[in-house]
Amino acid sequence: MPTPPLVVKVGGALLDDASALASVTSAIASMHRARPGSVIVVHGGGSAVDRHLSRLGMASTKREGIRVTPPDQMVEIGAVLGGSVNQKLVGALLAHGCRAVGLSLADGHTSIASPTTRLSFDPGCVGEVSEGDATLLRLLLGSGFLPVLSSVGMDAQGGLMNINADDAAAATASLVGARALLFLSDVDGVLDGDGRTIGTLDATAIDALVTNGTIRGGMIPKVRGALETATSTGVCVIIASWKRADALVRLSRGEPVGTRIVAVGTPTSAGAHS
Repeated sequence: MPTPPLVVKVGGALLDDASALASVTSAIASMHRARPGSVIVVHGGGSAVDRHLSRLGMASTKREGIRVTPPDQMVEIGAVLGGSVNQKLVGALLAHGCRAVGLSLADGHTSIASPTTRLSFDPGCVGEVSEGDATLLRLLLGSGFLPVLSSVGMDAQGGLMNINADDAAAATASLVGARALLFLSDVDGVLDGDGRTIGTLDATAIDALVTNGTIRGGMIPKVRGALETATSTGVCVIIASWKRADALVRLSRGEPVGTRIVAVGTPTSAGAHS
């Protein structure tokens, strides 16, 4: 049996930092070269989308950490995420010797999206993965390639849909039975009220921290997507910082990094670390 892959999710802030991007892609490349076919990268790119829409005179609106996506913006968003952003990340990995392949969530029926039903408002062309087929990803991994997936999906009729990148990474990890799912963020992990990284979180703690405002904005779908994945698949879900490229090296050695999201268990104050 092949070793289950590590799924790494990266976002737009990392892609905008040339030095950090070089460090992180170098670390990913090292893991890939040590064990070809062991890594999948899933990416967003919200800041690049914001800049592109601004140049076109289109407003960017977010609610509850989710981008509201009118139909007239979806083509533009797809072009940025599936085009320039995906190519930038693939190029950085190729430069480090990876056999990187750029894909969307829809390629090869890897996933089929449907309009999201989880929100209290109409977000437009925002979807969630309703079903999937890991055949293409397994073929690529088995041949020693590194798939790089943009968070652009399609519905059953081939219509473009914007998928939250954290949800896309969670769905991909579930689909391939990943050995771990790593969310690379601009923080060391989920922080408590004193700014310390929380070592472990479960459902009860997450609900409490969302309610009191400690977890807010884009971190809400991040931790909830992580918890959903951990609960449904048993995949180890970790939130860590892309500002510390050594975290990937430490993770590959089995060392604790960032915040670990678990399906059950009660974190205590001893679970926080600096």
